[in-house]
Amino acid sequence: MARGFTIASRPWLRLLGLGALVSALGGGGAPAQAQHFSADLVRTAIHGGATASFGKLRVSDDKVRIETPDFPDGFFLIDGASRAAYFARPGERVFMDARQSSRLTQLFVPLDLGDPCLQWQAMAKLAGAADRNDPWRCERVGEESAGGRDVVVYRAISSPGQEFLGWIDPKLKFPLRIRLEDGMSISVENIREEPQPARLFEIPSGFGKFDPQALLKRIKQSDVWVEETPP
Repeated sequence: MARGFTIASRPWLRLLGLGALVSALGGGGAPAQAQHFSADLVRTAIHGGATASFGKLRVSDDKVRIETPDFPDGFFLIDGASRAAYFARPGERVFMDARQSSRLTQLFVPLDLGDPCLQWQAMAKLAGAADRNDPWRCERVGEESAGGRDVVVYRAISSPGQEFLGWIDPKLKFPLRIRLEDGMSISVENIREEPQPARLFEIPSGFGKFDPQALLKRIKQSDVWVEETPP
């Protein structure tokens, strides 16, 4: 059973067309708890260019659900308390570790305003996208307004030459805007503070967990696998 989510797992039969995503362990301190709200994700091209819809977001305390057109056949679930991030595919009735399939699962998570880098780094480690021994550093840049809400701006530095900016809402304990290294921004807009159905943050009953390592092992043991001859 995956920690932090309600799962009624059962054996799966055939899984075709799924990416090879492998599991990883995360670390870090206790995460912050956000409030309950839903919102739209909007992507802005480099340095204030054209904007485009980038999906929908729902938050319930330390759990997050993200739906994005980049992955139209499923949705992401994040549990900050248990350091877990999954991608679920209802059509196949399976779920898998999100890993590095979307950076959204590493950035749009509940944060501790005192040190947001703790959770950002923990989620990057979970995805296998950060050095486990190199601590991140967050610098408070100032205070601004984003979408009519007061926010605190932080610069997150993960390593020399690699950093991004985050606009964090102290009330929601959640980033409302992230500006990446290349200048592209992703914003949380049209925020609706309201209770969220608990079922939206659970792996649906009957979904089986896809294990790419086990699938690869089965393929290697089948007649389909052909070992390449060394040059």
